Amino acid sequence: MTQAVLPPVSAGGALGRLRQQAAPLSPTLQRVAEHVIRHAETVVHQTITELASSAGVSEATVTRLCRKLGFAGFHAFKIALASDVASRETVPKEEGTLDPTTRLVRQTCRTLEDTAALADRATLERVAEAIARAPRVDLTGQGNSGLVAQYFAHRLMRLGITTLAYTDPHVAAVSVSTLPRGGVVIGLSSSGSTIDTVQHLKLAQAHGHLTVALTHRPSSPVTRYAGAVLLTAAQEDPLTDAVLATLSSQTLMLELLYTAILARRPEAHAMLRVTAESVVEKKY
Repeated sequence: MTQAVLPPVSAGGALGRLRQQAAPLSPTLQRVAEHVIRHAETVVHQTITELASSAGVSEATVTRLCRKLGFAGFHAFKIALASDVASRETVPKEEGTLDPTTRLVRQTCRTLEDTAALADRATLERVAEAIARAPRVDLTGQGNSGLVAQYFAHRLMRLGITTLAYTDPHVAAVSVSTLPRGGVVIGLSSSGSTIDTVQHLKLAQAHGHLTVALTHRPSSPVTRYAGAVLLTAAQEDPLTDAVLATLSSQTLMLELLYTAILARRPEAHAMLRVTAESVVEKKY
């Protein structure tokens, strides 16, 4: 197979280290290294599970390669790889002629349309039914996903559903471990690889609760412990804070879930009125 010729990069970068240190690696590690070099633009958006699968190795092998190259782990390696990829990328001609506002709006609209296309009605209905009768719903997420978790917790509380959202992983673990029988735990992780969120779903599953993963990656660690998976279409670049598409796609999927829950809560509209009246004195 003819290998694509790539522009030179700094030896300190991920690609530079891969090229310099590939020769003494074992055949298995060499296979992963060659795969990353050929498909860097794809790998930078993959989870460790997806990379391992596409390279035909185990996740432990991927981790071993990253550490052989001097990185703390896969995430640190991917950040360095993203920097290498970004240094040689150019903005597509059609996108480059747009002003920043128009480009952002178009990208977000495409993401919302793609997310709507991923919505699985049967899964939404099943999760909505469980939430509608759950004694409590716990939501867990880190970073930006934690913000969305707090938003959705507020939406459910307006319907009279006991809901807690946690961004502190230790408190979340304690809460999940004491969740009443029949509870639901929703883990939000766009990458699907957030360790704390994965561990929370694993703990909830071990306690017999329905676990729901909201993620962009169908093949990722978080989906292993999810009884139901809600997919979004956005992915964040490891080096940027361009998260509007990610937040929008997560919010849209949760709003679709919210709509399904409404149909199962006859008292919903009365609760919305009561909760609205509870804060009426907080506004002029």
